[in-house]
Formats: sequence, structure tokens, C-alpha cells
Amino acid sequence: MDKIKRIVITKEEIDQRIKEVAKEIDQMYQDGKPVLLVSILKGAFIFMADLCRAITIPCEIGFMCAKSYYEGTCSSGVVNITMDLDRDISGYHVIIVEDIIDTGRTLNDVVNLLKARNPLSLKVVTLLDKPERRLVKFDADIALFTINDFFVIGYGLDCAEKYRGLPYIAEYGG
Repeated sequence: MDKIKRIVITKEEIDQRIKEVAKEIDQMYQDGKPVLLVSILKGAFIFMADLCRAITIPCEIGFMCAKSYYEGTCSSGVVNITMDLDRDISGYHVIIVEDIIDTGRTLNDVVNLLKARNPLSLKVVTLLDKPERRLVKFDADIALFTINDFFVIGYGLDCAEKYRGLPYIAEYGG
């Protein structure tokens, strides 16, 4: 815990925003068509669990793991899907649930991949948005919090697979 510089967002602040966003999602999808929440692993799993419990409309969940490989500052343009969805999404309203958007490259490619699968609609909800780091034009449909450019841990976000279980978002000072 000596690596935590400061708590940036408390558990109470996260819980409050999740309740607000869940109500927004409930209102968006009143057409009775199925809703699929898709967590981008690993970082978004805690956020998605809490969001899923706060949403009152019926929804299903799915998981994807996507990695992009870049050399230096240039994108290879390749997204490697190491775990894909296990269903046809053409009859679903799909909501990608992400932990943090910084450069935007990987999520932009995942969105384009899923759009090609013809969902009824496709939205992105992110816990954290770090627009200062953006390298491609990409905006989430809903961002719970916008932060400046510093390294964060907790609530699913890690540093070398540690700190994911913290109930808050903290600035890493390692």
C-alpha cells in the first residue's frame, strides 16, 4: 500500500455514479429488446459486476479480451482478440463496459469489429476517461469520471496484476 500516492475517486463516489448511469441505461433501453453488457477483460470486470447489479432492465453479460501490439509510437493496426464473444450479437443492444480509455486505439478497433456484427445498437460506457492521452478520435457514450494523465490503480485496474481489489481509484506512486 506504500505505492498509493492518493485516493482519486472514493468507493462512495464510484457507487453513486454507477447508480446514476444504471438509471440512464434503464431509460435508454425500454424497447424490450435484449441488452448485452460486454466487459473488456481484465480491468473492467469489477465495474461491470457493479453496473450489472445496478441496472434493473434484463441484461446478459459477455466477455472479450483484446490486445493491440504497437512498435514504438506507431500502431501496427492489428487488434488481437484473445477471447471473443460466444454469441451472435445481431439481435442485441450491445454496451461495451470498459475500465479506462486512454489512447483509444484498442477500443476503437473493438467497436469497429462489433459494429460489423450488426448489433441493434452499440454504446461504450467507461469508468474512467483520460482524454489527454488520446491518439485516435474516440469518445465514450458515457464516461463516469474524467481524469488527468497519471497512472491509476484499484477497482479492477492494476499494476503488474496487483491492486485490482482496491475498492477505490488511486494514483499509483511506484
